[in-house]
Amino acid sequence: MATELKGKLADKYVDVDGLRIRTIEAGQGPVALLFHGASLGSSADVFIRNMDPLAKAGFRAIAFDQPGFGLSDVPADHSVAYRRKMVPKMLDAMGLKKVALVAHSQAGGMAVQLALQEPERYSHVVVLGTGSLLPPLEEKKTQGEGREAAVQQRLERRMAQAEPTIDDTRKLLEANLFHHELITPEELALRHSRSVGRNFEAFVARNAEAEEAKKKPKEKSGPELWQRLTELKMPLLMIFGRNDRANAYERATLLKEKYPRLNLHIVDGCKHLVPWDAADEMIRLVVPFLKS
Repeated sequence: MATELKGKLADKYVDVDGLRIRTIEAGQGPVALLFHGASLGSSADVFIRNMDPLAKAGFRAIAFDQPGFGLSDVPADHSVAYRRKMVPKMLDAMGLKKVALVAHSQAGGMAVQLALQEPERYSHVVVLGTGSLLPPLEEKKTQGEGREAAVQQRLERRMAQAEPTIDDTRKLLEANLFHHELITPEELALRHSRSVGRNFEAFVARNAEAEEAKKKPKEKSGPELWQRLTELKMPLLMIFGRNDRANAYERATLLKEKYPRLNLHIVDGCKHLVPWDAADEMIRLVVPFLKS
């Protein structure tokens, strides 16, 4: 289904900071900007299943490849901070004044930071499977995090050293998806094409930059980002898969206990790739939320 929809979505490009940034879009109306995560192979295509339902619900759904991902140009600066700061520049280049952010995985933290910095620019924030926005558990509860999480970590470490085979890409998808039947030959080929060549080189560069950053002394600059969620001035919706890695279910439950007023949902039969695993449930929750 997703690959069929992809054929209906034309690639467009916008120039930002001297880089060509690829976008795909569907529909007319208030803008929902779909913001993918940072795993190897991630791109705007993660949201293909979600774009037509959003368009039919009256939204202009725009997904984009971050710099160094998909078909976008590769930047000289591979930091998360650079990619985050590029978003408002991209909105300016596209003539978009106010948008809703729908962000998966690492992008969820980036979306929250953007919304805290410029609340007037973002109407709503939707976070999908962002572990960095969840509180830690007690150490004794994190032991034995799960075989699949360990498999994924080993795969990602190995992939940072050698370009993945198509079997590696399949294994990484299986670690992130509850519904393995979604990994059709066409989907696998598309994901693999976003995981090799210059995308792999950019992935290696991001990992190297992140490792260097870990060596620098950390400056304590206030509360953790998950502790600032209640500071957001616009509506926030958080969706997590019950079967996601890194004790996500337990940590999401803990976050809800700490902040009972958070609009937080946990979806059964769903791992980390919420836009794939829980496409229908995501639309059921997101559409009325964005219309509120």
